[in-house]
Amino acid sequence: MSARILLLGGVTEALAIARRLGPEHVYSLAGIGRVPQDLDCQVRVGGYGGAEGLANYLREAGIDLLIDATHPYAAQISRNAAQAARSAGVTCWALRRPAWQAQAGDDWREVADWAGLIEALKPFARPLFTLGREPLQHLDEIPSHQFWTLRALEACPGNERCEVIGARGPFDIDAERALFARRRVDVLVSKNSGSVATEPKLEVARELGVPVLVLRRPELPAVDREFFAVDALLAALFL
Repeated sequence: MSARILLLGGVTEALAIARRLGPEHVYSLAGIGRVPQDLDCQVRVGGYGGAEGLANYLREAGIDLLIDATHPYAAQISRNAAQAARSAGVTCWALRRPAWQAQAGDDWREVADWAGLIEALKPFARPLFTLGREPLQHLDEIPSHQFWTLRALEACPGNERCEVIGARGPFDIDAERALFARRRVDVLVSKNSGSVATEPKLEVARELGVPVLVLRRPELPAVDREFFAVDALLAALFL
């Protein structure tokens, strides 16, 4: 493809796209997690300064196509991307990872926001959080009857009623079973990321009859083209 591409990464599938891009293209990461060292394309780490800053970058870098392959819950970044593309007159595509769907035996309870989550957590004592780092902002709010286990990309300090585990997917179902047993998990707290790499936790919750509090997906902006699989997006790129 002759157009110069800026690929906004944030999910595993974005790396698969980046591996197909040549040196004239740019793979952009927010700086969270590992930065790949084996790509032919350029790698840019860091933010842009909102939609206006991103629009300026698109113009200055001569970008023809912006691909939003960020996390389904990175709604602000997606909104900035769509707005910046419109402002700069650049085509915007998005890779939208399909959500998980509840199966027979699942006890999923959708919550809209943090306040709804805390309310839904009240009957439970041993939640396992897999929301990233957001619960760290609320460690001083943990009720006296609860002990939180929080799994994030990197381990960091918790407190006397919260332990933070550093771990990266993909996760093995036997290891997830062991984690649930060791931590005596009675409720799982999750985003509906749709990731195959983190799906085993849902299988274990189903096996054990453990309820899952699912944070509702945010609304994402309209773009010029949406794709729901990497192969479809790559086929459109390299026709």
